[in-house]
Amino acid sequence: MSESPLSGASLAASTPVIPVSMLNRLARDRLESGFPLCWVAGEVSNLSYATSGHVYFTLKDAAAQVRCVMFRNRVQLLGWRLENGQHIEARVLVTLYEARGDFQLNVEAARKAGVGNLYEQFLRLKEKLEGEGLFSEAGKRPLPAFPRSIGIVTSLQAAALSDVLSTLARRAAHLDIVLYPTPVQGEGAAALIAAAIRSAGERRECEVLIVCRGGGSLEDLWAFNDEALARTIRACSIPVITGIGHETDFSIADFAADQRAPTPTAAAELAAPQRASLMARLTGCRRALRRQTGQGLEQRSQHLDWLAHRLQHPAQGLAQQGQHLLNLQRRLDSALRQTSTRGRNGLAGLTRRLLLARPESSRFARRLEALKPELHGAWRKTHDTKAGDLARIAASLKHLNPDAVLARGFSIVTGDAGKIVRDSRSLEPNQRITVCFHSGRADATISSVTHAAPVPDTQKSSTR
Repeated sequence: MSESPLSGASLAASTPVIPVSMLNRLARDRLESGFPLCWVAGEVSNLSYATSGHVYFTLKDAAAQVRCVMFRNRVQLLGWRLENGQHIEARVLVTLYEARGDFQLNVEAARKAGVGNLYEQFLRLKEKLEGEGLFSEAGKRPLPAFPRSIGIVTSLQAAALSDVLSTLARRAAHLDIVLYPTPVQGEGAAALIAAAIRSAGERRECEVLIVCRGGGSLEDLWAFNDEALARTIRACSIPVITGIGHETDFSIADFAADQRAPTPTAAAELAAPQRASLMARLTGCRRALRRQTGQGLEQRSQHLDWLAHRLQHPAQGLAQQGQHLLNLQRRLDSALRQTSTRGRNGLAGLTRRLLLARPESSRFARRLEALKPELHGAWRKTHDTKAGDLARIAASLKHLNPDAVLARGFSIVTGDAGKIVRDSRSLEPNQRITVCFHSGRADATISSVTHAAPVPDTQKSSTR
């Protein structure tokens, strides 16, 4: 069934009509929001540098191509020049050029193909050596303030050598320069650079060493991203300054060095103090020394005048000392007289006190003779009394002596533990006992035990 003209007209009336500019703007918004920043690889062709500084080119591969633009502010950060036929990797924003409706890529950054892998290797090595503490600031040595000789490790054909030599000639023409030539690019260059640094450290011909090279791509500077070279720099016996590439170029050697300069020229400026500034400082120090010396002489001269004013004739000094000695002699005589007088007065007082306190020995001797008979009688009486008491106590003890009881025919019975047996009830048949006599003892065994009737308390009392 065919569509009627009326229904087609109604559909056209309901669909909004938009201008081409709006369509391109909507398409651009959809592209930029739908594609995040990404890396795209391809070959550069149709390259054009505009007077504005922008760069226009086509990025292509075997099956397709796409227009690209790199604006001036991004080109200035590139560090190398784009050329037709180069294979690059570009970080791009997918967009649409609205004025012509052209699909294009806005290039934010670019690197030569394969550089991404090299950069990843660089980051891995940097992280490894940094973790070992190879880049630690604590291990880096200070540069000598006034070196007398400077070593340079670079290629004889390098433009950096000319820059360094001209800078040193301008700043410090008096310094000795020792050159350690070595290739700074290509296969095996890292090992040769390390050998040159080791040679400089062993020969000790210079006080600071500059390792330098001009600018270039990451591949050109790759010799300075070698692990063995970094360890050689740290092991070098003299301070090392690196001036490799441009200010934006960083290498593993830069991190390992004692000081990193953004360019070879800056490395030369760090190594050698400017002769003119040193001469100016020396002139200032000379003026300050002359001024301080003059002031010191003036002060000493003034002090000398003061001392000369105080200086007197020796005869006058001797007279003053003689008068002072005479005064001292008078004071000494007076002090001796006073001391002697006080001593005599004190001795007289002590003599009087001694006479008053001295006892009458004859009176006490007579009193002692009168007390002797009384003391002798009292001692005799006390002796006789104590002797009688002692005799009575000895007689009492003799009656209580167990040996006297045993001598009368009694005996003492003890059990197994040596305890005296006082009652037959404490014995058991077949029990071992010991019988002690006045003379000797006997061991016996109980065959039987007969218990006596208990004695009444009254009887015990009467017995006692």
